[in-house]
Amino acid sequence: MPDVHSTVLSPSSLARVLGCPGSLQFEKQFPDKGSNFAAEGTYAHAMGEYILRRYIAGEKDPEDLKDFDTNSEFYSEALVDYVHVYTDACIEKMVEAKKADVGAVCLPEQKLCFDEVVKGGFGTGDMVIISDMMLEVIDLKYGKGVKVEIQGNPQLQMYALGAIETFGCIYDFDKVKMTIVQPRNGGISEQVMTVAELEAWAEKIKPIIDKAIKGCEEYSAGSHCRFCKAAPRCKALSDYNLELARLEFRDVNQLTDEEIADVLGRIDNLKHYADMIAKYALQEAVAGRHKWPGFKLVEGRSRRVYKDPGAIMDILSKAGYKPDKFLKPAELIGVTDMTKLLTKKRFEELLGAYMDKPQGKPTLAPLTDKRPEFVPAADEFENLDD
Repeated sequence: MPDVHSTVLSPSSLARVLGCPGSLQFEKQFPDKGSNFAAEGTYAHAMGEYILRRYIAGEKDPEDLKDFDTNSEFYSEALVDYVHVYTDACIEKMVEAKKADVGAVCLPEQKLCFDEVVKGGFGTGDMVIISDMMLEVIDLKYGKGVKVEIQGNPQLQMYALGAIETFGCIYDFDKVKMTIVQPRNGGISEQVMTVAELEAWAEKIKPIIDKAIKGCEEYSAGSHCRFCKAAPRCKALSDYNLELARLEFRDVNQLTDEEIADVLGRIDNLKHYADMIAKYALQEAVAGRHKWPGFKLVEGRSRRVYKDPGAIMDILSKAGYKPDKFLKPAELIGVTDMTKLLTKKRFEELLGAYMDKPQGKPTLAPLTDKRPEFVPAADEFENLDD
């Protein structure tokens, strides 16, 4: 399953906390709203765990999903194929481990405590394989939006430290392999570190983590801000992105190579930041929590849609229009093209009663906008991403 951890510090948030210690406490002011992407990832992890536990239990057909929820909205043949990339990799590694050491232990969804680094801290390793020769921690990353790099990955290294702390007194291993399986973006990547190297890294990050837990106000923006819940309200991130404003009034040909490189390096984060701010501001306005200075909530623009395509096709056929003129392959042509075909007047005569114009989604506009202010119903527009 996705990172299950204590409330002290999540291994999945460690990269951000190390880059911006102040974010740990700042982010707690904002609710975790979740997303369909996260829910889909949880479902994929659950399927992976189901298959692996069946394999370990000696089931003849571990990939048979007979007792698994295949009626979920997230179920698809594509998702099953992606999960198989992960489970196949785990099974191959389990077989290799057993060949090298018959006493090797394979533990899916294993709780890993790293109390020596973070008091009370723990996480869940998607798959942990332990032997006297090697310890391996395997992590499934189902997302496709951002490729997750294995080299120097703080989350996997913290899992490795947790595995060392949990099993080091029982098994005699001196190396830890960390593996990320990201079937939709990057495939399989691995990194090996010695126990000594991981323990040295732990000593290096302890002071930063201690500051973060105590609630320091040290903020630093960068790529680690991408999934921070506090990002829309973070001044450090705003200042970081608005630094580009200093170049706004300069001709591009006057920029130095270093300045252009700086802009190129920030474009993706800047686009993401702008979209995030727009989404956050809209959600707050729709929920009635904020009225932003200089803006108001209005009904967004909407396009007319057909209410009864079957009735429309019958009407047009009876009116003498040939199907190849008003039909795309297996569907009606769009409203704009239909209006061009019939003329606006004829369109209204034949089809006006069969048209529907859904309410537009709310959008923020300057106060000078001519549209009236829009006041949403209490539970309306709960999911603006639909």
